[in-house]
Amino acid sequence: MESLSVTIITYNEGKDIRDCLESVKWADEIIIVDSFSTDKTVDICEEYTDKIYKEEWKGYASQKNSAIDKAKSDWILSIDADEKVPNPLKEEIFSVLSSPNKKEGYFIARKNFFCGRWIKHGGWYPDYTMRLFRKGKGRFPVREVHESAVVTGATGYLTNPLEHYTYQSVSDFLQRMNQYSSLSAQEYFHKGKRAKLIQIIFGPIFTFIRMYIIQRGFLDGYLGLLLSVLYSYYTFTKYAKLKELVDSHSPG
Repeated sequence: MESLSVTIITYNEGKDIRDCLESVKWADEIIIVDSFSTDKTVDICEEYTDKIYKEEWKGYASQKNSAIDKAKSDWILSIDADEKVPNPLKEEIFSVLSSPNKKEGYFIARKNFFCGRWIKHGGWYPDYTMRLFRKGKGRFPVREVHESAVVTGATGYLTNPLEHYTYQSVSDFLQRMNQYSSLSAQEYFHKGKRAKLIQIIFGPIFTFIRMYIIQRGFLDGYLGLLLSVLYSYYTFTKYAKLKELVDSHSPG
């Protein structure tokens, strides 16, 4: 069986990181790139690995690529500090690493939890992302937010999902939404995109219709409704911040 490195980037992940590390302690090595956490994150990580690197924040993609570069194993499993690898997924990964007919990378579904409950609709499941790939074949293209690994070569899909314990509350969502909407607006701006009034008005409406009706968020009850409204607000904020950026850089 070929070897596996798990790579994780951290910053003040004290509430999640132990569960994450417990779920991957079977890996050949665990690589942590920490952005100078001020809580107990590093102390907890030291219980599981001595490969902890402290680096200034360079952005999500660049930080994850830095962790990949430090890995020594044949394969990389890149996960976030609020994710866990359940036993069925671990066994499936072992099967891949033992197979003579491997592809170069594998998409893994995520079971996303909001306020402690698995959200099955609204575009939140299966939410496939590229997380397992051969060393030297996978990389995160640099972008401001919502980074995703790209693999050179043939790819496949695993059957068993990661568990992703994302926003714990509405306040948690709103706090991170402020950061993510700013990063999205900056990315759009740098790409030369401009916020049109029609996007500011109708973008949030289309987001709600897509999540709640087309992607059947209504089947998740109140939380499905809540997420559809919150993401609509995120869409509005993203375009409003883009317009603000454009206006601030316009002559006169």
